[in-house]
Amino acid sequence: AMTFFGWPTWPKQRAGSGQITTVSFQVPPGSLGFWSNRLKELRVDYRMVTTFETDALMLRDADGIELALVAQASDDRWKPWPDGPVDEEHAIRGFHSVTMTLAEMAATFNLLTTAMGFRVATQEGKTTRFETGQGGPHSVLDVIEAPEGPEGEESIGTVHHVAWRTPDPDAQVAWRDTLLTAGRDVTPVIDRWYFKSIYFREPGGVLFEIATDGPGFTVDESPETLGTGLSLPPWFQVRRDRLDEILPPIVVPTTATTGAH
Repeated sequence: AMTFFGWPTWPKQRAGSGQITTVSFQVPPGSLGFWSNRLKELRVDYRMVTTFETDALMLRDADGIELALVAQASDDRWKPWPDGPVDEEHAIRGFHSVTMTLAEMAATFNLLTTAMGFRVATQEGKTTRFETGQGGPHSVLDVIEAPEGPEGEESIGTVHHVAWRTPDPDAQVAWRDTLLTAGRDVTPVIDRWYFKSIYFREPGGVLFEIATDGPGFTVDESPETLGTGLSLPPWFQVRRDRLDEILPPIVVPTTATTGAH
């Protein structure tokens, strides 16, 4: 999932060191022609790049966050969206990777490859690619070491944090103990209703979250109705009327004609 905070009054800044600077999505090999044409039709600027011997399209969203469509995909965990605006042959399969930019990488390298279980996959210029688990798309973290670059500021157009998944609360507690032993300042477990979270900053300043898989977004609605209404944790229900009033409407493409939001 990709979450957005509605902070319309915040200043707009460019991302820099100590932040996630690119969010990459996986698309099927051979689909970049389709995506190039689609972006042209929507008048979205983009550029073609090749990194780690893989082609990708780079673009920015409306707030300035850098996104990438990477022509390397796995269908292992992907479930098609039958009513989606893009056909299954070309549809985004999920996250591919995130890229974070750091002024200095040594301490982060140590944390990633010891306590957090990442391994170095390859390196290209100032970018080191790490993988976790079985590797491949959705398990990739790219780290750019850029001591000469500007320091990032939390603002519109920047990424607040990146979340890593863990299967259940017991595993999350074990991660918390491991990270505390590694010298990180970790929050207590926070109940988000749809999942439980812990947060800490890696040595380069990027905010990491470790979140449980469950109970999931279907804890209070069916898969068929996901995205068609405002779902709230129980402790926010008393504010529903006010939130309905102030939150901007979000129209799902397939429900635009029904008025659902």
